Amino acid sequence: MTPVPPRRFGLVVAAALVAVLGTTTPAAAHGGEAPDGTDYRAGVTGVTPARPGLTVRVVEAGARLELVNRTGRPVEVVGYSGEPYLRVGPDGVFENTRSPATYLNRTLSGDATLPAKADPAAAPDWRRIDDGTAARWHDRRIRWQEPDPPAQVRAAPAREQRVLDWAVPLRDGTEPVEIRGTLDWVPPPDPYPWWVAATLGFLALGAAGLLAAGTAAGVRALAGVGAALAVGGVAAIGLTVGRELDAGASGVGAVLAGLLTGQVWALLTGLGALAAGGYALARRPAADFALALAGACLALFVGVTNLGVLDRSVPPAPWSGGLARLLVTLVLAAGAGATAAGVLRLRAAATRPTPTASDVDHGVALGNKSS
Repeated sequence: MTPVPPRRFGLVVAAALVAVLGTTTPAAAHGGEAPDGTDYRAGVTGVTPARPGLTVRVVEAGARLELVNRTGRPVEVVGYSGEPYLRVGPDGVFENTRSPATYLNRTLSGDATLPAKADPAAAPDWRRIDDGTAARWHDRRIRWQEPDPPAQVRAAPAREQRVLDWAVPLRDGTEPVEIRGTLDWVPPPDPYPWWVAATLGFLALGAAGLLAAGTAAGVRALAGVGAALAVGGVAAIGLTVGRELDAGASGVGAVLAGLLTGQVWALLTGLGALAAGGYALARRPAADFALALAGACLALFVGVTNLGVLDRSVPPAPWSGGLARLLVTLVLAAGAGATAAGVLRLRAAATRPTPTASDVDHGVALGNKSS
């Protein structure tokens, strides 16, 4: 490894980690105000009476409903007071600015202040909000709105059970239609085993930083930490893509667009961890610095922002909660472990004498021999 002045390295690492800590806010923003997880599983059971070309599903871990209308005629979503709320048809998606639901549904909590013009008895005032034939909206009728679980859940919290059967009314012309679905309580998992696994992974990878960098064992340790960080990067990309799929993105183009607009920080973090892992595997100069910086970004931008997955039964992803928790655990262990290993190796480099030319040749020979 090419020697670098240790004081400069220490200052660079400190400044980089401070910068990472100070920029964690963008990573917490997820498209569509999707929750980090929930213990309520919402699902659509059907549209009654059936309408060919009209499809509805729950997205964002139950935070929103998505309606796609390919019938060729407009369909209205009815608001909480029986008023027209949304109109979805071949000419686009419109919202009624007179409907209270227009404002209440803009946030997941539904605590918006209604403007004076919000009057469900007034004639609709339609405003186009999208040119497509799909609408997504928060709907209080499909969620449990209270902070505490219902009485039957409090009586038996360890048992999966039905909370409610819900219905959201539509109008197809003058004919009433309903979206019907269910909301179930799913007992939350025990996060303790996942925290133990993440901690053990962190300790194992961090301990690799204690091996002397100039020895064959140190070279192998660097490669091992790099491989683990690359695995963490793959897990981070999987989590990020999963969020986009759960948010309703379909097709490669839609997924990429969502990643680049709503989750670019998480995506870049995963790609950066992959690159830094490969950098360490190739034993490139400044690999220790790359491990420390990329690991810190991975742990903060993806691991910390997805901690809710560890103690929630329904993740914001189109797969099981167990797989989502495994991915978060890999991210936490790889990110924190790589950071510790990189910092320890940098610290060791800063405290040992500057190598002579013969030492450098010997270290290169060891590296070539181990490869």
